[in-house]
Formats: sequence, C-alpha cells, structure tokens
Amino acid sequence: MTQSINLVARVIGVVAILSIAMAGLSAKPKPKAAKPVAVATLAGNAVRGKALYQSCTGCHSIDENEVGPKHRGVVGRHSAIIPGYAYSPALKQSGIVWTPAMIDRWLTNPQKLVPGAKMFFSVSNPQSRADIIAYLAEQK
Repeated sequence: MTQSINLVARVIGVVAILSIAMAGLSAKPKPKAAKPVAVATLAGNAVRGKALYQSCTGCHSIDENEVGPKHRGVVGRHSAIIPGYAYSPALKQSGIVWTPAMIDRWLTNPQKLVPGAKMFFSVSNPQSRADIIAYLAEQK
C-alpha cells in the first residue's frame, strides 16, 4: 500500500512538473535567459541545498534510481554509469564528468547542455544551484 501511495505521489509530482514546463511553452517570445554565474564564484550552503534538493525528489533520490538516477557520489562521477538506470542515448554519448561547474551548467539548462537528455527541469537561481551542488558534494 505504501509503495502504491509513493508511486502515485511521484506520478503526481511528475505531472505537476510537466504542467509547469508545458505552461512555459507558449507562443510568447521568451526573455533571454540570464547567463549562468560560475558556481566557483558562489559559496554553496549544503544545509540550504538539502532543503532545495527536496524539489528534485519528484524524480531523484540520493540512494535509489527513480525517474532519474540516484545522486550519491555524483560529484566527480562520469555521466551515465550507474547500473540499473536507463540513460538517454544523448547522455550516454556526452562524456560528461559531473564536476561542480558541469553540474551548474546542467542545472542551468540540461537540454542546452545535452540535447535529447531526459531531464528538462532547471534551476534558474545561481545561489540555489551552488547550494544544491554543495549538498550533493557531501553525499559521497
């Protein structure tokens, strides 16, 4: 029963995220996106990052593959290597190493960095990205 409730909650979360993403796909011209601030210039707060990471848990977990791959040990890891997760061909071929700077670029616009990747969710605030990255860096 708990697994069914968890699955329903995750599906609802994904539907909500898709609804938000689709709402942004209007005929109106989009304003130019702000250029990403290099994460190296911002000190990340891992405590705040842990709280912000909750918005990622609709698809990700630290220790389990979900809609997205698990994140424990992601900082410094090569992309698309976690067993048991079905990565997109685009990410498999990317050759990315998840350095803090690369994670910052990814969170800024995953589809721009790797067109055809499964992830579409982005984090527009540079400080929030730095905080999430600081939290992920602690998850070894």
